[in-house]
Amino acid sequence: MSKEQIELIGDNHISSNIETPLLSNAFDKSDEEKIKNIQHHFSKIMEELGLDLSDDSLSGTPYRFAKMYVKELFYGLDPKNKPKLSIFDNKYGYQKMLVEQNITIDSSCEHHFLPITGYAHIAYIPNDKVIGLSKINRLVDYYAHRPQVQERLSLQILKDLQDVLKTEDVIVMICAKHMCVSSRGIKDKDSFTTTIEYGGCFEDKEKRNEFLSIINNQTL
Repeated sequence: MSKEQIELIGDNHISSNIETPLLSNAFDKSDEEKIKNIQHHFSKIMEELGLDLSDDSLSGTPYRFAKMYVKELFYGLDPKNKPKLSIFDNKYGYQKMLVEQNITIDSSCEHHFLPITGYAHIAYIPNDKVIGLSKINRLVDYYAHRPQVQERLSLQILKDLQDVLKTEDVIVMICAKHMCVSSRGIKDKDSFTTTIEYGGCFEDKEKRNEFLSIINNQTL
């Protein structure tokens, strides 16, 4: 692949699969082994940049960087960290829209490993089951904490909620700023990206507009 093609893919945020691309042996090593290896390689990157790692301020950076990647920024890569999605019988027979909005998105672009920050707004219409509200936030946080493309992130959240709730009536909207746009390339500080994925009753324009009206007319 040429350098021009590599740049084009990064600028266009192309994603080819709803699943995050992972090696078959992605979890053969322990977190500690991964931290040790990343620490070594990142120290080499710093040296190539001409930084003096004997300086007190820089000497611990490779370890801090490696630990941050494995334990914090990308903990969502490992299935063992996936939150348990507690669901309950819909005893009240509630069948109207349930909306969870302004869920913080704190992710990273897989093309440049730069931050993606913003909010997710999610709604579903309960069938026989409802989900604990905090579990929606935890699911968003889990999928966000991996190298991502915003379109894929929207789909992963949608499909998981549809599966656990046993209903297609779910809608996911994400509005986010991408540092790969604001800090490099065009360097546009003010633009943001919106993605929206849905199924079931939200295929109906009137139902989508009801959701959008709730999001656009927040009272809290």
